[in-house]
Amino acid sequence: MEELILKLKEEIIEVLNLEDIKPEEIDENAPLFGEGLGLDSIDALELIVLMEKNYGIKLQDPNQGKEVFKSIRVMAEYIVANRTK
Repeated sequence: MEELILKLKEEIIEVLNLEDIKPEEIDENAPLFGEGLGLDSIDALELIVLMEKNYGIKLQDPNQGKEVFKSIRVMAEYIVANRTK
């Protein structure tokens, strides 16, 4: 799980162009939206694409995304439970 969390941090930094942030600076339990990383709705779309492209996971319901993208740890747990790739 820790390996997946690190990989997710690296992918999020790359996909969202967070050039000033290093993976170790991101708290995997911190919120991704609002406080924490402070992501917005455009970033959420990028995360949806990342989940589909890299892990074969399609989020059908936008409300599901709110739960899945609470934190990097929650994302990792969801990927482990639902991965198709």
